[in-house]
Amino acid sequence: MKNYLYIAIVAVVFLAFALVFDTFPRSTVSELEKRELATFPEFTWERLANGSFTSEVSTWFSDSEPYRDVFMTLSMQIKNLIGIAPSDDNVTFHASDTPQGDSEEEGKEQAEQKPDSMTIADYENHINADENAKIANKGIIIVGKGDKVRALMAYGGGPKGCVGYAQAANKYKEVFGDKVNVYCMVIPTAVEFYCPDKAKSRTNPQLPTIRNVVAHLDPGVKPVDVYTTLGKHADEDIYLRTDHHWSPLGGYYAAQEFARVAGVPFKDLSHYERRVTHGYVGSMYGYSKDISIKNAPEDFVYYVPKGVEYTTTYTNYNINKNYQVTGEGKPFTAPFFFKFKDGHGGAYCTMMGGDTKLTQVRTSTHNGRRVIILKDSFGNMIPGYLFFSFEEVHVIDSRYFTKDIIAYVAENKITDILFANNIFKAYSSHTYGSYLRFLHQQWSRPGSEPAKAKKDSVKQKDAPAREKSEAPEKPVAPVPEESARSVPSEAVE
Repeated sequence: MKNYLYIAIVAVVFLAFALVFDTFPRSTVSELEKRELATFPEFTWERLANGSFTSEVSTWFSDSEPYRDVFMTLSMQIKNLIGIAPSDDNVTFHASDTPQGDSEEEGKEQAEQKPDSMTIADYENHINADENAKIANKGIIIVGKGDKVRALMAYGGGPKGCVGYAQAANKYKEVFGDKVNVYCMVIPTAVEFYCPDKAKSRTNPQLPTIRNVVAHLDPGVKPVDVYTTLGKHADEDIYLRTDHHWSPLGGYYAAQEFARVAGVPFKDLSHYERRVTHGYVGSMYGYSKDISIKNAPEDFVYYVPKGVEYTTTYTNYNINKNYQVTGEGKPFTAPFFFKFKDGHGGAYCTMMGGDTKLTQVRTSTHNGRRVIILKDSFGNMIPGYLFFSFEEVHVIDSRYFTKDIIAYVAENKITDILFANNIFKAYSSHTYGSYLRFLHQQWSRPGSEPAKAKKDSVKQKDAPAREKSEAPEKPVAPVPEESARSVPSEAVE
């Protein structure tokens, strides 16, 4: 009798799951993983014959299961209750350990020949050095408990990396000469400041890589040391606990240091209105699959300038599922700051609403200075603090810019160019390859002949071939950054 009861229970559970997974509406977006889920593939006889159609159907079926986020959250809660955690050996390092832009021998020779033009002090963790840590999914390091829990992404780059990033900045200085000031900033990530001593073996130090960038900069390129600046304020909320990004406060201190190096005015936080989106849980919940991150939401605090007028103009890029630009819209004006409801997972898009656009801010500051910020999503935290410092602030993302930047600089009378990227992106050949491509690309509208590069503007060895996809780099983050998407409909002015 017990056997029949057991079989009946299993049968009911099986039928219930079959009913849910085969008949309920499929999920299309995962807020937990901050991404759009797989869609049903397009059918062709050729794709059926080569097996790609059935393979993609299988991927779609498993990726778009009904109530995907609910089941994933339930799984995390059960694992947390019974104490199951990923193995400590399951560590995913983000960023390669191979020097980029040159061979290892060439990178070492250049670093030895060119002395470090800026002393960057070592950082010593006085905040949570003695705390315990655990390794979660994809090697995410979980530190702290309760509402103080923090998720950190392990860094795998080496001390001779990021050469290509420095060379891209050097190339811009060579091309634009004395008419344009060029600055190079490498933004460290939270693991550099908050990794406990017991987990240091799970991540590589970032300071040697940053020093290598500075060592490879030509004398005309001005380094911006935000490593030291951020280290001095590490006991403040300069990084988000539940997200892989830094916070707007971290961007404030970086902007302050940039303004000092650039020799432009800068206003302190007394000239800003403090605003808060409560209950924010960022990308690290989806990356780590650790329920403690969801259970410790934080405040997303940002600052809106007062006493300065500014107008923001956007040009949106049309992006296909492979993150390629297929077209662009007409320029339009909109707010620089977008307000998200409390608890919304897209709050990091508060500034400019995301990345897939060209942003131009014209301010009431009149000093003849106009800056371009060449950035990844970390760079979104910087421009909002520069409206007192520059007449115009232009924000260009490494993944989506379509214009000839030489012509763009001339047309907009640009006086300053800042490279501002987090260390993972700075390490990537896609990033510095894109910046070099900007110097010679010619945008073709969809349906026209492919664009051709201008001859001789950049040496072939300095311009890696364009990849098929310009999606955020997989070695940089486990999934595409959520800020690469357009502003969700829930965001309001």
